[in-house]
Amino acid sequence: MDITITTKMKILKQAHEVFEAFVDPEKIKNFWFSGSSARWEENKIISLEYLEYGAKLDIEMVEVIPDKKIVFKWGENGDEHLITIIINEIDKTSCTVKASESGWKENTELVHLLGNKEGWVFMLTCLKAYMENGIHNLRVGLVG
Repeated sequence: MDITITTKMKILKQAHEVFEAFVDPEKIKNFWFSGSSARWEENKIISLEYLEYGAKLDIEMVEVIPDKKIVFKWGENGDEHLITIIINEIDKTSCTVKASESGWKENTELVHLLGNKEGWVFMLTCLKAYMENGIHNLRVGLVG
């Protein structure tokens, strides 16, 4: 049985603006990755990087429904995870963003699950700070 981690947050911005923050390489660097090789679209491989941490990864875009849903895979060597981001418009001034990561094996240590859950909470917190208050330097606030 696979385990799924899910995190959800309310953002006081229109669904379209939040969607664009994810898929536009110039916007995503304000809250999540420092670099994205291209606009996020179905059936593309996107290279992402964290310059501050010297990390790079490729994601495989699976599904993109404008203003509603983004699905991609990341991982390697038989340890792929499916990421689903659902944007649900509440009204013209707010939406919820739900990030789910599936593919965790039943025998995964709890510390790894909690660490990833913490990562999703932090990403959504950075998104909220960026979208609602224009804060764009929070994403590099975590130190090891």
